[in-house]
Amino acid sequence: MRRLADVAIPLLFAVSTLLLLAGVAAAAAGARSVAVGLWVSATLLGMAYSTVTLVDAVRHRRPSVDVIAWLALVGALAVGEPLAGAVIAVMLASGVLLETRAEARARRELSLLAARAPRVARRLTPSGVDEVPVDEVVAGDALIVGSGEIVPVDGRLLGPAVLDESALTGEARPVERRAGEDVRSGVVNAGSPAQMRATATAGESTYAGLVRLVEHARADNAPFVRVADRFAVAFVPLTLALAGVAWALTGDAVRAVAVLVVATPCPLLLAAPIAIMSGLSRAARASVVIKGGSALERLAAGRVLLFDKTGTLTRGRPTVADIITTGSADATELLRLAASLDQTSAHVLASAIVTAAAARDLPLTMPTQVVERHGYGVEGVVDGHRVRLGKATWVVDGQAPAWVRHARRRAAMDGSLTVFASVDDIPAGVLLLEDPLRPEAPRMVRALRAAGINRMVLLTGDRADVAQMVGRIVGVDAVHAERDPAGKLAIVRAEQANQPTVMVGDGINDAPALAAADVGVALAARGVTASAEAADIVLTADRIDALADAIIIARRARRIALQAVVVGMGLSLIGMAAAAVGLLTPAVGALTQEAIDIVAIALALRALLPARTHTVVLPPGDLVTARRLFAQHHAVRPIVEQVRTVAATLTTDGDLAPARSLQDRLESDLLAHERADEAELLPIVARTLGGPETVGAISRTHAEIEHQITRLRYVLDEIGDSSDPEDVVELRGLLYGLYAILRLHNAQEEETAFSLMPAAAARYDVPG
Repeated sequence: MRRLADVAIPLLFAVSTLLLLAGVAAAAAGARSVAVGLWVSATLLGMAYSTVTLVDAVRHRRPSVDVIAWLALVGALAVGEPLAGAVIAVMLASGVLLETRAEARARRELSLLAARAPRVARRLTPSGVDEVPVDEVVAGDALIVGSGEIVPVDGRLLGPAVLDESALTGEARPVERRAGEDVRSGVVNAGSPAQMRATATAGESTYAGLVRLVEHARADNAPFVRVADRFAVAFVPLTLALAGVAWALTGDAVRAVAVLVVATPCPLLLAAPIAIMSGLSRAARASVVIKGGSALERLAAGRVLLFDKTGTLTRGRPTVADIITTGSADATELLRLAASLDQTSAHVLASAIVTAAAARDLPLTMPTQVVERHGYGVEGVVDGHRVRLGKATWVVDGQAPAWVRHARRRAAMDGSLTVFASVDDIPAGVLLLEDPLRPEAPRMVRALRAAGINRMVLLTGDRADVAQMVGRIVGVDAVHAERDPAGKLAIVRAEQANQPTVMVGDGINDAPALAAADVGVALAARGVTASAEAADIVLTADRIDALADAIIIARRARRIALQAVVVGMGLSLIGMAAAAVGLLTPAVGALTQEAIDIVAIALALRALLPARTHTVVLPPGDLVTARRLFAQHHAVRPIVEQVRTVAATLTTDGDLAPARSLQDRLESDLLAHERADEAELLPIVARTLGGPETVGAISRTHAEIEHQITRLRYVLDEIGDSSDPEDVVELRGLLYGLYAILRLHNAQEEETAFSLMPAAAARYDVPG
């Protein structure tokens, strides 16, 4: 049916225009009767189309202003104004063609991801490489992706890769990924051939889900609910009344027809759909799939925003935050053994540990005799050592020693997860994993307030203390913790009773709340789940600040649509009044209405023009500098954690070697990085965000860090080779104070500076 319309509408425009122009040529040549016949044919063609649209409106019980166009065409023939009828027919055909083209453009944007869906995969087998249909790939298959090829299914990299993720994230520059990192189907291998292990089938992978989303968006877009329908109830009676009054007072039916001709509501039929479709198109280019014009308008009307925490305000996948060892165990070696064992596990924590080891370039070996016990952990042999990972009760026999209690207490305070490890049946330590806050989240919340959201609510099933901490950092108005799906749904209903709501989530447990809210927004950067299926809007990039852009785009599109409608219909009312008093004939009225159409469409097309959004685009030179400093930022993070470790292990036996070694690293590595940030990064941030005052706090902490490191050097030099308990207390106080400043400073830089990088969010999995 759609393909038939795609052919019929251009044909309608071409034939009606040809008939109009041929009639004009015939009239100019003196063949008046031929001209009239051609114009009548064009008018009848327009009447046929209008009749079809009216029947469709009646069948769907939808009010429509198409009745005015139909009456104008009939009236033009009735009063002997075939030229006016032909002009109206061309006007209607051109309007429908413009609307169809605008809708097709939006559909092309929405369909871009689906059109690139991978079809085949190259599977590694003992006999070589087999090319198979992508539907035959199963989880666990080893695959190779050649240069320029599309990743066929979701998986985990077995080696480093350079990927073009622009189709999913909008980031134009290739992104370097390490072994152990997750990779999504649909991205392009922009480097050398890369190997990966499938973690999902094709049907469960990201691209298959996106195809379903696009198909859903297509279904919602057709038929498009036109803004004109909302005005039909008032506008149609007004037009008929004015035409009737003009006829009754003058007895001239031509005036009534002239009123109907000028009233043909093309500004409503064209301007609003073009503006709304343009908004859908711009949102799609910003990595936001909006399922139809209705969803876009509801997003523009939203005033209350409700967030889920995990995966929305936080990264949604754990990262290794610290490693606590026992006795003489080495943290780096423990991480290497744990990551080697976890290479075979599909557990989400296993992926985080493998990624952490890959980030440190640790050489991993394949384990043997691997046994995974559900609910407890995994064990196997790595380089001749029996390694066990999992719960403390499985790794540590008997009553938990002090270091286990300390690790559990720290994990409880930080909201972290613990993975205990033993080597050769001897407890070796614990890996602490956390779900870090998205660095762009606080800026996104501020941007949403600037865009018109006046209330923000955090919903989570997590503990109250963790939720309150996140809520304070990002700046929400209310926090509701320890809520199950029913509890989240109840809060959405309560907020909905006061103002239009927008719910943002990414988990299966968010689906009921997403479906109940006026607008549901899901994050599908790591796959399409039930939340994405239930949502009205889906963010395909793993950056929630795209939501602020989507709201800005939606409100601008709706505002432009209303402006175009008001201006167009205002001009139409003026023209109707002029026609009623005899100032416009039907033919001149038709041309006047065409001019009004052009004005309204021109106003609507402004929605296609670039406009200021929340997203900041760094110039290429600044982006290169920011990426280099970002890499240094992560390289010195282990030094920051070393400050805490040294402070916790200081003893009164006079051994200050760890503290002196730390001091050397602080001065040679960390201070050098902070000075580079001061000299190179802060000017970039100041230029981008609007002046030196935007970086004042970061510059002040740079100075404080250098001051504290200088104090630490002074105390160590004063103590010399011997120390007493008071010296240790002073050193420990200095170190803990420095650690707190460094943690706060890193958070400031990540939120203010590094979140400006388009691919920065995807690189925050590098462990400290």
